[in-house]
Amino acid sequence: MSASDLHSGPSSAEAAHRENPRPASGFVRARAHRTGAKVLPEHARGHNRSLVLQTLFHGGAMSRADLARQTGLTRVTISDLVAGLIADGFVVEKGVRESSRPGKPAILVDLARDGHRIVGLDLSGSDTFLGAVLTLDGDIVARAETAVPADADEALAAVIALARDLVADAHAPVLGVGVGAPGVVDAQGVILTAPNFGWDGLDLEGELRHALDLPVLVANDANAAVLAEYTFGGARDDVLLVRVGRGVGSGLLAGGLPMRGARFAAGEIGHVTVGTDGGPRCACGKIGCLEAWLAVPALTARIAASDEDTATVLRDAGERLGIALAPIVGVLDLSEVVLSGPRELLDGALAEQTVETLRARTLARFHDGVRVRMTEQGQDIVLRGAAVMVLSGQLGVS
Repeated sequence: MSASDLHSGPSSAEAAHRENPRPASGFVRARAHRTGAKVLPEHARGHNRSLVLQTLFHGGAMSRADLARQTGLTRVTISDLVAGLIADGFVVEKGVRESSRPGKPAILVDLARDGHRIVGLDLSGSDTFLGAVLTLDGDIVARAETAVPADADEALAAVIALARDLVADAHAPVLGVGVGAPGVVDAQGVILTAPNFGWDGLDLEGELRHALDLPVLVANDANAAVLAEYTFGGARDDVLLVRVGRGVGSGLLAGGLPMRGARFAAGEIGHVTVGTDGGPRCACGKIGCLEAWLAVPALTARIAASDEDTATVLRDAGERLGIALAPIVGVLDLSEVVLSGPRELLDGALAEQTVETLRARTLARFHDGVRVRMTEQGQDIVLRGAAVMVLSGQLGVS
């Protein structure tokens, strides 16, 4: 088995950021705008601009008449919105459509996919901070990395320096900076706790915004990753992404909306006890945490030390993951679980046992069809998720 509210009238991304540096709700969902929903008059233009951008983002180049049909907006409204978006540098005309029909050919417009760049940072590594310059389509055009210093203040300085280097290498206006960080991150981009780096109450979003004078969005790395899977990986509206590395965490979308939790710790499944029969001691001091079975260092060490074959150890880890996931799938009625991490460990025996355990511990009639698969985005998933954060926060696109 292969588990295999752009703001009205800004002249630039920076001007929009100064008016409202971060949407009050953090990310906004924009994959499927509900054109029939009531929108307050003062918000209508921003909503409609995002609707046009969202349609072009996913549908590609089309005429103004096509946009009117797909969005439900009038042609007059579309013409006005497109003119404004062209002036702001977010939309371009692409020439005329080839047609055998009589009459004047339609002029196609599209998202200005090369007009801006996004800087993404992945701070989830234990030894290296990763960064990239990305297009609006999530394609990486430049990369950089830096070693993780042991000192907390030096680590912050390294993040800022990495971001500055990437902004300088963007060779286009930077729409914003997205950061996927370890630990618990609140809605304002404050890292409440990241023990591995010694960060406690660090306003990383504020520090980067001050240093770069650009829009910045910071989120937990697994929450960033699930956004990448939603936008670029074809994930469904109800999906849990399990990210396995030095630790174990997850990002969750319900109805296409990110779930953060009352204390911003939704998805912290690594220290859920899944070993009522005992099990390995976790770094947190408890016995039987999921992380003690599934985190890459723990799992590779068990494989090396075990007298059993590798597949048996992986199936044991997959069973523990299924035990942790079954209540979540049952309560939230999820349709899909995506695994992100080393394919050689997660794909195959581990994923198969996860599915088997899920089916044994949930209501068969409803949950036998839950899909468990590997992401196809590899190790760039957090960087691409950071780009989605900026697209969503600045343009209303996801």
